[in-house]
Amino acid sequence: ESATAFGCLMSDMWLGEFDYVSPEAFHSVFGRQYPTFSRRTQHDAQEFLICVLDELHQAFKEVRAQLCRHRSSAEASRGSGSGTSIITQLFEGQLSYSITCLKCKTITDRPESFTVLSLPIPSRRVCSLQDCLECFFQPDTLTRNNQIHCYWCGTNQDATVKATITKAPQIIIFHLKRFAWQDKHRRKLSTTVCYPFSNLDLSPYSTTLFYKNVEYSLCAVVNHAGDIDYGHYTAFCKHSPTKHWYSFDDAQVTKIPDSAVQTDTAYLLFY
Repeated sequence: ESATAFGCLMSDMWLGEFDYVSPEAFHSVFGRQYPTFSRRTQHDAQEFLICVLDELHQAFKEVRAQLCRHRSSAEASRGSGSGTSIITQLFEGQLSYSITCLKCKTITDRPESFTVLSLPIPSRRVCSLQDCLECFFQPDTLTRNNQIHCYWCGTNQDATVKATITKAPQIIIFHLKRFAWQDKHRRKLSTTVCYPFSNLDLSPYSTTLFYKNVEYSLCAVVNHAGDIDYGHYTAFCKHSPTKHWYSFDDAQVTKIPDSAVQTDTAYLLFY
């Protein structure tokens, strides 16, 4: 039901018959399945995005499974991927966490899928997206209550953990963790994060099997203006055929210069 409403919304948007399109119908249907988002209060865009992607994945996965049931068993055995959909094909990546026991030096690799990478912001004033990526992918030491249970030692041990990208998605989404705990209070970080428009290279954070010379270009930004308990979301989206950027601010859809796309309110980045 949500997928059908989403399809209607996309159709209305791309028909180009209106200056703007309200997602009321989709929001109503989606809110019935996710009551948290039905209330007229502020919600987190990242949480909403993850729920929408998961809902669409489940719907498209079911359609894919139905289509596979009509194919021959030989065709189906070639790996239609019952757990895959257009959503996973576009947005799902794979991380591998390499965990090293500091006592016996045994290394264990733990894979983990992701659709959104939540990046810490290592500065209060200004930093770059590369700084955020470096912070996310730097090795961490697990001690005390965070110790791992080492299979070979048979006890809990200190360990180091380091993440690497083993599969990069076609579209990678970065969530800048602007809402963080500071001095026992949850606050919003207004740090200016400078992000590249093109040539984003993820190979330093990837395995040697990662495709060489694969670089990403920015295609959309979700902005959050305001504080932790209130605010306003807007979006910048790049029109691929023309390379022009547009701002989506409620009923106002306007063309903007490239220079306006870099803001200190960026919350989600799509490459």
